[in-house]
Amino acid sequence: MNKVTILDGGMGRELKRIGAPFTQPLWSAQALIEAPHFVTQAHQGFIDAGAEIITVNSYACVPFHLGEALYQAQGAALAQQAAVIAKDVAQKATQNVLVAGSLPPAFGSYRPELFESERAFTILDTLYKAQDEHVDVWIGETISSIEEAHVMANVLKGSNKPCYYAFTLNDVVSEQATLRSGELVSDAVAALLEQNVTGIFFNCSIPEVIEQAFSDTNAVLAKQNKSVVLGAFANGFTPIARDYKANEGSQAYRDISPAEYLDFAKTWYSQGASVIGGCCGIGPEFIEVLVNWKQELESA
Repeated sequence: MNKVTILDGGMGRELKRIGAPFTQPLWSAQALIEAPHFVTQAHQGFIDAGAEIITVNSYACVPFHLGEALYQAQGAALAQQAAVIAKDVAQKATQNVLVAGSLPPAFGSYRPELFESERAFTILDTLYKAQDEHVDVWIGETISSIEEAHVMANVLKGSNKPCYYAFTLNDVVSEQATLRSGELVSDAVAALLEQNVTGIFFNCSIPEVIEQAFSDTNAVLAKQNKSVVLGAFANGFTPIARDYKANEGSQAYRDISPAEYLDFAKTWYSQGASVIGGCCGIGPEFIEVLVNWKQELESA
């Protein structure tokens, strides 16, 4: 079986948990602006748990969260600051830790109907240039549509670093996995395989829907006789409704334990996933359980 690499968990909710300033609409950018030592602390918590990849806290460095004026004035600088913080923490770690640059949704999570390609490219290209010097790999996060994946791929097409693309799924278990846009995962995977893609991940969805997404992905890979890295970082939310409005409130958490999350991770691993971590609500205690499991696999 594949060697497992453990990704970190959700930065935003971890910042809130440790007491960082954290309100909508600034979300995870608020700590970056007002108290960046909390960003360092959150990264360190995941590294202490054993994470091998930490993700730059640039997810909210977009107009959707910052507002247009603050984005124009400080968006790029904040994303760069976030990348420098992550790099500094990673370099001080006792184990080898990679830094993943983040390309987030330009117009809010789970909102494919708001997507505008040209504007998205400008925003994401700004974030790419701000972070690139300081990161080892790239993750396009919480991708809700095929169009959004294409734009992210265009931003990353000149990169010589590993480029991973993480789709967010409709939180409904069905015979065919779908993106938040309603498009089939199988179609999204086929479209992305034409781009500069190192890996295909699924993130910020309930764990239950990821198994079908991997089944559909593996079918496309087999049909095209191609291989990419597979990964998953699910959330700890209750299912997100189709009419969810990011910035207008806080999604409720479900009662999921690290042991339960590990059971899902074992299924994903059996389907070929080799990069596993967590998204919103999945804190260091979950990552520690994943790391212990990985160590058991390697010593077996």
